Amino acid sequence: MFKKHFRFYEHLHIPFWLVKDTCWAMEFTILGVCMVVPTLSLALIISIKTRKNLSEFLPNAAITLWITANSIWMCDEFFELGIKKACYIPFGLGLLLILYWLVAYFPAIWKEYSDDIKLNP
Repeated sequence: MFKKHFRFYEHLHIPFWLVKDTCWAMEFTILGVCMVVPTLSLALIISIKTRKNLSEFLPNAAITLWITANSIWMCDEFFELGIKKACYIPFGLGLLLILYWLVAYFPAIWKEYSDDIKLNP
């Protein structure tokens, strides 16, 4: 039951993120800023729920950091706050987490699932 319920959050998270970024691109300031709350909240919930399994937690934490950085950048563009450089920290940390995941966890995951993946049609 947990897994089914959890996947709902993972799938719900994506449209919120897309709406937030679409609002940013279309310069819908108020809606874009309002969308930060549910988007980041869902990313945090997903990260917290996966914290006991590093192979799942690391990409989710990187996504949370990416959304954080992305939101800082968006707010800086909307309100000219002069804080754009602050987004370098979560972008950098997210990149480090993904690089670590690629080295430490991805090879085993690839090996586990490669039999199910047909590379040649």
